[in-house]
Amino acid sequence: MSNPAVRLHIHDRYVVMDNGILQVTLSNPGGIVTGIRYNGVDNLLEVLNKESNRGYWDLVWSAPGSKGIFDVINGSCFKVIVQNEELVELSFTRMWDPSLEGKFVPLNIDKRFIMLRGSSGFYTYGIYEHLSGWPDFDIGETRITFKLRKDKFQYMAVADNRQRIMPFPEDRLPGRCQTLGYPEAVLLVNPKDPQLTGEVDDKYQYSCVNIDNKVHGWISFSPPVGFWQITPSDEFRSGGPLKQNLTSHVGPTTLAMFLSSHYAGQDLVPKFRGGEPWKKVFGPVYIYLNSGSTGDDPRWLWEDAKIQMMNEVQSWPYPFPASEDFPKSDQRGNVSGRLLVLDRYICTDLIPANGAYVGLAPPGDAGSWQRECKDYQFWIRADENGFFTIRHIRAGDYNLFAWVPGFVGDYKFADFMKITPGSYIELGELVFEPPRDGPTLWEIGIPDRSAAEFYVPDPNPQHFNRLFINHPDRFRQYGLWDRYTELYPDADLVYTVGVSDYTKDWFFAQAPRKKEDNTLHGTTWQIKFEVSGVVQGSTYKLRVAIASATLAELQIRINDPNARRPLFTSGLIGRDNSIARHGIHGLYWLYSVNIPGSLLIDGTNTIYFTQPRCTNSFQGIMYDYIRLEGPP
Repeated sequence: MSNPAVRLHIHDRYVVMDNGILQVTLSNPGGIVTGIRYNGVDNLLEVLNKESNRGYWDLVWSAPGSKGIFDVINGSCFKVIVQNEELVELSFTRMWDPSLEGKFVPLNIDKRFIMLRGSSGFYTYGIYEHLSGWPDFDIGETRITFKLRKDKFQYMAVADNRQRIMPFPEDRLPGRCQTLGYPEAVLLVNPKDPQLTGEVDDKYQYSCVNIDNKVHGWISFSPPVGFWQITPSDEFRSGGPLKQNLTSHVGPTTLAMFLSSHYAGQDLVPKFRGGEPWKKVFGPVYIYLNSGSTGDDPRWLWEDAKIQMMNEVQSWPYPFPASEDFPKSDQRGNVSGRLLVLDRYICTDLIPANGAYVGLAPPGDAGSWQRECKDYQFWIRADENGFFTIRHIRAGDYNLFAWVPGFVGDYKFADFMKITPGSYIELGELVFEPPRDGPTLWEIGIPDRSAAEFYVPDPNPQHFNRLFINHPDRFRQYGLWDRYTELYPDADLVYTVGVSDYTKDWFFAQAPRKKEDNTLHGTTWQIKFEVSGVVQGSTYKLRVAIASATLAELQIRINDPNARRPLFTSGLIGRDNSIARHGIHGLYWLYSVNIPGSLLIDGTNTIYFTQPRCTNSFQGIMYDYIRLEGPP
């Protein structure tokens, strides 16, 4: 049977898109999604909420130096862009002019919604524009939010191994829960579902890195219906492939995050100064609905959603959006090449950059992509031989960047990359020489921009999430920072090279120690190692790669913990908040510290890592990898 044509019904206060599979109702001219009718359910969105609090685009903005303002984006003008039997595209715009200064973010915003014939869902994208000479502002966050019916959607799925029955929103209210160290984390003391008693709920336990954040959502068991947010491309997200964002959480709420400072801080907040012009397209993303037969396991809807996600990824860039600001496939370019690594102290031959992250991002220094948040980025993983092809790149000027798991540092190709419509650039073999001065004397950890390989303790039995027991992401449990004091009640961590095992003896985060009177104190960790035949007059090199820092400082001393001046200090760094938000990584820092041979002795030496900042429990450092190199 052929699918019915797409129909559009326009009323005074509402617009309805209908393709016979689902009906989507939007406010007119606001462009707020007020209803989604599907599979015999009148509305999948929370009917108990006000219509303005069901499905909407929102943002947080501020004038420089002012407090952030939360803004649900309500259109003031509705327009039909395309209407035929195959598809409908609608536009809801809110235009800015100087009379609105201080009241609304200085952006023209065009929210688009698309429904296709035969499609079990709908698409949405947004075009944000700041014209030259308009006021300065910051945009802390922008996203799409859907709030689903709590009487239907109680099972959430974010990944194959991260899905579960979730608490009700009421379970997070006083009387049913106890707030923990920050408002997002609560202990369920009297939940509506007694099986959840004693568990922690915290939306940050369900965060995901951009590169893996392609589909997530909710399942209703009766009737068996799935509601899925599919993001087929990362090109419009900020911060590159490892930037973490929220997904779905108790509500039941599903988010499509485009910009956020989570796991990074102010560095990932776009700041517009001096009347700078800017335009960006966020999306399209796809809201996909599926249903099962009574008697089948509804969890199969997740498997179907993953297949649909792969179809959407294959279809990118979509051919159907009408806006000229969204370039189609033939208006984009491609880049391919092979990345090799030269580290003469490991191998005199070139090593294929197996699994390297290779990307195009706006021009900047090596590694600048992780703080880039205004424009577009295009990333791919190289194959085991280092070959890569980056497809469907928007026309423009870029640098090519990379980093390689197993090696410290960042690669940047020397030449600018100018992408033109229809271009195909073949770069041939590129060689990355990671930072290296001399042979490895010892190393701790794996250079992969994460602290996950280090010792992550079991949670406090009073503060657990059942999902993360015996789970590869052990670090997602609440309160692990407090376990440090319990494991090291009297003295700080001491790691002996050649004896200690970093998977058991190196705690995943250097956080403050809590004394019996509940005061917090900085910590000093020790690395003990043997050296024979110290070369006086030469320089040893200490590489310290940091996976995340939160209002922290790293001071390094050699063989004298009481030296008034450290050999090295990072100064105050980081606003990732990854310790509190179970992130295991945030922004990457690499320090290369020269150690004069005169500071070392033949025999046992000790390097002291002091983290003195201790205003709260969440300050600290997560290390990625540490290496001492001998003289060249």
